Amino acid sequence: MTYDRLVCANCAAPVSEGRCPVCRANRERLQQEGFFGGLNGLNPMALIALLAVLIAAVALLAHQAA
Repeated sequence: MTYDRLVCANCAAPVSEGRCPVCRANRERLQQEGFFGGLNGLNPMALIALLAVLIAAVALLAHQAA
C-alpha cells in the first residue's frame, strides 16, 4: 500500500492531497522514511523473486546438512 491510498482521520481526505496540517505532516513523514522502510522501492514481483531465492537457498543448505 502506498500513502496515496491512506485517508486522514482528521479531515477524511486522502493524505496525498495534504488538505490539513495533519495530512501534510504525515505525507512528509511517509515520504522521508518510506512506507515499507528499505523495501519501499521494490515491486511485488521483485519481492516474490527474492523470496523464491531465499527459499531455494535454505532448501539447498538443509539438503547439504543432511
